[in-house]
Amino acid sequence: MRLSKTLSAVCAIIGLACGIADAGDWTHWRGPLQTGVSPDSGLPSKLQLDPSQPDCNLIWKAPYGCRSTPLIMNGRVYIINSVGEGATEQERVMCLDADNGKVLWEHKFNVWHTDIVSARLGWTNLAADPKTERIYAHGTQGLLFCFDKNGKIVWQRSLTEEFGRISGYGGRICSPTVVDDLVIIGMLNSSWGDQGKGGNRWVAFDKNDGNVIWWADPAGQPKDTYYCVPVVAVINGQKLLITGGADGGVYALKVNTGEKAWSYQLGTTMINSAPVVQGNHVFIGHGEENFDTNLQGRIVCLDAANIEKGQPKVVWKVDGIKPRYASPILDGDRLYYPDDVARLHCLDAKTGKEIWGYSYGINARGSPVLADGKIYVGEVGSKFKILQPGAKKCKELDEQTFFPLKGNADVEINGTPAIANGRLYFSTSEEIYCVGEKSGKSVEIPQGTEGLRHGEKPAHLQIVPAEVTVNPGETGKFELRLFDEFGNPMPAKDLKAEWSLPEPPLPPGAKSPPPALKGKIADGRLTMDAMPPSQQGYVVAKAAGLTAKARVRVAPLLPYSQDFEKIPVGAVPGGWVNTQGKFVVKQLADGNKVLAKVTDKASPLVARGNAYIGLPQYKDYTIECDVQGGKVGNDLPDMGVVANRYTLSLAGNIQKLRLNSWDALPRVDRTVPFAWESGTWYHLKLTVETNNGIGVARGKCWKKGESEPADWTIEVTDPRPNTEGAPALYGYVTGIPEGGNGTDIFYDNVRITPNKK
Repeated sequence: MRLSKTLSAVCAIIGLACGIADAGDWTHWRGPLQTGVSPDSGLPSKLQLDPSQPDCNLIWKAPYGCRSTPLIMNGRVYIINSVGEGATEQERVMCLDADNGKVLWEHKFNVWHTDIVSARLGWTNLAADPKTERIYAHGTQGLLFCFDKNGKIVWQRSLTEEFGRISGYGGRICSPTVVDDLVIIGMLNSSWGDQGKGGNRWVAFDKNDGNVIWWADPAGQPKDTYYCVPVVAVINGQKLLITGGADGGVYALKVNTGEKAWSYQLGTTMINSAPVVQGNHVFIGHGEENFDTNLQGRIVCLDAANIEKGQPKVVWKVDGIKPRYASPILDGDRLYYPDDVARLHCLDAKTGKEIWGYSYGINARGSPVLADGKIYVGEVGSKFKILQPGAKKCKELDEQTFFPLKGNADVEINGTPAIANGRLYFSTSEEIYCVGEKSGKSVEIPQGTEGLRHGEKPAHLQIVPAEVTVNPGETGKFELRLFDEFGNPMPAKDLKAEWSLPEPPLPPGAKSPPPALKGKIADGRLTMDAMPPSQQGYVVAKAAGLTAKARVRVAPLLPYSQDFEKIPVGAVPGGWVNTQGKFVVKQLADGNKVLAKVTDKASPLVARGNAYIGLPQYKDYTIECDVQGGKVGNDLPDMGVVANRYTLSLAGNIQKLRLNSWDALPRVDRTVPFAWESGTWYHLKLTVETNNGIGVARGKCWKKGESEPADWTIEVTDPRPNTEGAPALYGYVTGIPEGGNGTDIFYDNVRITPNKK
C-alpha cells in the first residue's frame, strides 16, 4: 500500500505527534500524522445509514451537530458546538461514548464581546493531550479551557479580557495546539505596552496550569482575521511550529521559545489553510490575492532545510488554485489540495504539476481525510463523498445527501472527518455519525525518532511566566530557563542573574514614557507596592550574556476610581487592556482631562472597542461613568459601560438606551427610547446581581449635574447569566470620512464599586 511505504518516514519527521498518539486515536484535527492521513484499514466504501437494511454500517448517530472536527481519545468522542436558542443560546463542549454516542458530560458557556453570529459558533477545533487525557477548547468569546477527561475545568483563561484578543466577523478564530507541555494558540490582539498595537501573535501556555510561557510576534500588519491551524515538525534538527498568519506570511517558530526560525511571504492577506510537512518540505497555500501576480490563490512547496536570509528555498510554486479554507492531504508523492469551490487538485508533490482534478461539490470548508485508499470529504451543501484517488484520475465511490430535520435550516457540512479504531466519524450541522465495517481495524503507528540537534552554548534566555497579572501589594515568583540555538532546553539551576524593573519605552502618541513598575525584585521574586492602584511594566533578567523580559500588569482592586487627571496627555491608564491605540487621554478646552475614543480609524477593529479595566474574575460590582458624544453630519456614536460582560450603552443614531450581552446577536437585549444630545455629559450606571442561578442586570442614565433617578431606567433578567467579567468602557465611533475624524466620545469619572451584600 502507498501509505505503509511512507508511514515510517513521515513518523520520523512528525515525531512529536506520532510519539504520543495511541494506536487508533484521532487526537489532532488532521489526525495522528498531522497530514490528514490515517493508517487504519477496512473502512467503508459506502455510507449505508438505514438501520432497517441488512447492509447498514451505521454504528450510531446522535443529535449533536458541529462545524469542526471530532476528536477521539481513549474510547471517547469530543466536539464543540452551540446549544439553545434566544436567551439560552450558548457554546458547549461535549464528550460522547465512542461506541454508542451516549453523552458522558457537557459544559455550556455563554458568548459575549464578539461580532461572530450564532450560526458560526463552535468553529474552532479542539486539541487533545493523550499524556494527561485532557481536552483544550477555544470559545468564540475568547475563553480558553483545559478540561480533564470527566469535564472538570482544570484551568481557563479569558483571552479577550486578559490579552485583548480580537474575534472579528465570520467565525475565523484560531484553534489550540498541544505540543509537549505547551498549549499554543495564535490570535489577533491589542493589549498594552509592546502589544498595544494590533498584531498577529502566538502565545504558549503551560498545559498544566495555564501560565504564559512565551509570546511570539513575528508577523507583519494583519489584514484580516484568520484560522490557520499549525503543524509541528522536526526539520533540520529543530522542533518547529509551522503556521500561516493573518498577513499572508508563513512562519516557523521554535516550539520551546517562540523564536522565529524562518518566514516566507505567500500572499497579501490571511492564510486559513493549514500546512502539511513531508521530510524537509512544507506545503501550504492560500486563496486570496498574491503580491506579484493578478492571479488569486497560490500553493508552494518550501525546502525548510535550506534557509537563506531567513527564508526557505522555494521548490515549486503554483498560482491560480485557491485553497481558501480547506487544508491538503499528502499521499506519498501525491498532494491533494481542495480549492474554495470544492475541486480537488492532485499535484505531484515533487514538481507541483497537476495530475488530475475532481469536483466533489460547490463550496469547501472542511478538509479531506485519506485512509484505506479512500478520501472522505464533505462539502458545505449537505453532501458527503467517498472518493478513490488514482494515479491518473479520481473515482467517486459514494455520495450521501443529508436533509434537514423538520423545521430546521438546510444541513451544512463544515467540518473535517475523523478516523479512529477502524471507524469513520463525521458531523453535519445537525448530527454526528459513527460508521464502520466489521473489517475495520486500527494500525499501530510506529514511534518516530525526532533527530534533534543540540548546541553547546546558551543562545536564549526565558523568564517564566512570560506575562502575569497581579494586584497592588501582591508578590510573584519568576524562574529562568536557558535554551541552545536550536531551541532545546539547557541546565539553568545554578544560573546567576541580574534582575531589574526598567522604565518602559515611550508608547506611540505619548509624550513621556510610563514609569517603571513600583515594586522590588530580587532573585526572581517580585513584590508590588500597595499603590498605585493599576500599572503596567516589565521585569528584565540578564544572565549568561543574555537578556529576557516578562510582562507585568497590575490590575486594580475594587473599589476603583479614575478621573484621568494624573494620566499624561496622549497616554492611557496603566493596566488597562485593549485601550492603547483605540483610546487616548486628552485635555479639553476647559482644562479637564478625559479619556477619548480614537476617531480617525474607520476599521471596525479600531472604531469599535472595549477598554478592559480589571480582571475577568470580578463579580458583583457596579460601574459608573460620565460620557459625552459629538456629532458629525447626522451621525452620533454609541458609548457605554460594561459589567459582567453586559453592556449598557447610549445608541446615538437610534436615540436609544440599550442593555445587552453578545454584540452580534444579542442573547439578552432590552432597548428603550432615550433622546440625548451631542456635546452634553450624561452619567451611566450599570450593576449586575445573580441569585439562585438567575441574573439581573440594571442600568440607568441621566444628565450630569441632575439628581440620580430613584428607579432603574432599564432592566433585563437572564436565565443563563454571566456570573463574572472584567469591567470596561465601550465605544463605537461612526461617521468617519476618508482622511477625517468621526464622532467624538469622551469618558470621565469612572467608578467601580463592590455591591453591598
